[in-house]
Amino acid sequence: MSDTHPVVAITGSSGAGTTTVTDTFAQIFARESITSAIVHGDSFHRYDRDEMKRVYEEAGENAPSHFGPEANLFGELEDLFAEYGRSGTGKVRQYVHDDEEAQLYGRPPGTFTPWLDLPAGTDLLYYEGLHGAVRTDAVDVARHVDLRIGVVPIINLEWIQKLHRDRSTRGYSTEAVTDTILRRMPDYVHYICPQFSNTHINFQRVPVVDTSNPFIAGWIPTLDESMVVIRFADPRGIDFPYLLSMIDGSFMSRANSIVVPGGKMHLAMQLIFTPLIWWLVESSRKARAREGART
Repeated sequence: MSDTHPVVAITGSSGAGTTTVTDTFAQIFARESITSAIVHGDSFHRYDRDEMKRVYEEAGENAPSHFGPEANLFGELEDLFAEYGRSGTGKVRQYVHDDEEAQLYGRPPGTFTPWLDLPAGTDLLYYEGLHGAVRTDAVDVARHVDLRIGVVPIINLEWIQKLHRDRSTRGYSTEAVTDTILRRMPDYVHYICPQFSNTHINFQRVPVVDTSNPFIAGWIPTLDESMVVIRFADPRGIDFPYLLSMIDGSFMSRANSIVVPGGKMHLAMQLIFTPLIWWLVESSRKARAREGART
């Protein structure tokens, strides 16, 4: 963690909705005139698309998944967070997803750009991906993050979202997506789930419609068909009466948890994150000013 260069990490598995949360943060950054260095978790995968296919073919049932350490650069991610906390910079690259990004980066889809330094003069580093709060015997990424946020739909909803996304945008069959889910399950249990005990705040979307068989679901439950459980690891300083008064239909389920209608999730994020981000940035700017005065 850093007094001068804060790191914010949004952690959630594939299809969890972290991109939607990123849109909310983009609005906050624009409104509060905050400049951020954006880092995407797939930039720290170990293999590009063709390499991963080859690894799958060679390893068979023992193939690594994008959830676990064998297919990721956990050490490099920890180094980036640590270096940014010290100096406000660090090495990153981009993963090229599609033809549109290929034109932007000048690299074929499914490959990585070269490693480059982050732009100078940013207020914070913003990470969105799978491993923003990961801890293993070898690395502790979480300890370098000032604000750790988990995005955790219940598992059936997560699978529904992944099935629909991979079939509609990537052309995969239901059987292929199901195989991926099964292959990733051990790494999901050992490396994804434990992160949500390391987060400061978790957002868990819970549908109020039947999702008992996600593999035949015809549509993704909407926000209005859901409730969102927001859990604070440390509820001290959280103004729950204010949140309850501002978010119609919300209620407290535990002393550290508030439940809001799904359609109010973005409002809840704005109300919760804006003061936290403002405090992080203002504190870091003051800390940098003090360092500058001493030098």
